[in-house]
Amino acid sequence: MLGSGIYGLIGQAAGQVGNAVWASFLVAMVAALLTALSYASLGSRYPRAGGAAFVTQKAYGMPLLSFVVGLAVVFSGLASVATQSQVFAGNLNVLLSPGSLPVWAIGGGFLLAMAALVLRGIKESMWVNVAFTLVEAAGLLLVIAVGIPYWGSVDLLEVPDLPGGDATVLLVMQGAVLTFFAFIGFEDTLNVAEECRDPQRTIPIALVTAMVIGALIYVAVAVSAVSVVPWRELSEAPGPLTEVIARAAPAIAPWVFTVVTLFAVANTALVNYVTSSRLVYGMARQGLLPRALGNVHQRSRTPHLAAILLLALLLPLGVFGSVANLASASVLLLLAVFAVVNGALFILKGRKSEPVGRFEIPRWVPAAGTVTCVVLVGLRVYSSDWHAPALAGGLLAGILALYALLRPKLS
Repeated sequence: MLGSGIYGLIGQAAGQVGNAVWASFLVAMVAALLTALSYASLGSRYPRAGGAAFVTQKAYGMPLLSFVVGLAVVFSGLASVATQSQVFAGNLNVLLSPGSLPVWAIGGGFLLAMAALVLRGIKESMWVNVAFTLVEAAGLLLVIAVGIPYWGSVDLLEVPDLPGGDATVLLVMQGAVLTFFAFIGFEDTLNVAEECRDPQRTIPIALVTAMVIGALIYVAVAVSAVSVVPWRELSEAPGPLTEVIARAAPAIAPWVFTVVTLFAVANTALVNYVTSSRLVYGMARQGLLPRALGNVHQRSRTPHLAAILLLALLLPLGVFGSVANLASASVLLLLAVFAVVNGALFILKGRKSEPVGRFEIPRWVPAAGTVTCVVLVGLRVYSSDWHAPALAGGLLAGILALYALLRPKLS
């Protein structure tokens, strides 16, 4: 969850909510926690790779829906990795010397390095993930540390003026729709559940703990940011958190935060690559994709063919493609997947034949999670231009065409 999104998202949210952006993060956490609790409960019941597709098939018994759900998550991961490769290349090019290396070459090298790490093994990938997470968390803690002396200097409930008087609650709710996306990432845990020790216990603890810690960091970052930089200026800054550091601690060189951003971008790409390869592997084991993609390398114990296939798709997309609209479209598909997965848990909890997990939640939680995600999809479509919804529809049509071509048979 502590990916690269927060580094730019804080400025957009401040422009929408003003100094009350911290409250939007709290509301967004509650909304995201509903779905995260569903994923935690499903992880304690069915610790399987390809978790979203697996539970969808188990609940609805519809191979087409399971296929769509699985590939929607895969496309979301691919869009994220491709986006991060371009962001990484742009930042590294500026850090070294603008024009010293072609951006496409940096992006291609970045993708090859990610693929090599994913193919090397899950332990190696996760140790790098831990190290990178500590670096990017340190960057956020640095923002908090330099901002603490400024706490209390501004009205944290100040919001932009709207016609009709006080609209604080309305703006906070609108901001929560935007800040919700800072919490996306929790769903990836389900796809690596097979490779965890004692996943029935580990997955729920990890999800809930990460959600709370992430929310606390986000709220503290938001308070520090608007305390140091007026929210109007923060919303216009190309690098909001870099601007905070520049004003509160000018002795810290700007390149330091650029390096932290590189770690954050690489970490987001790595996690999405790992989990996407596991999802393809899990779908192949279910019979939803060609069975060869379910093979595991004898030495590294990684789904190597799935990882290589993803690299073949990523290289042209990340090096030559324009992925901004693709990333927005994949978020829409991901929210739709959340609604389906919440509904799946609601159905499975009503079946007496299903096993009881070690982490059970009331049935109203997945019901509320479904409603929340459907509302977010509606708000996202309503508030954005037509490009992202149209592209999401195009991706969905492509998935349906691929299903008709493969005609998968469930095992």
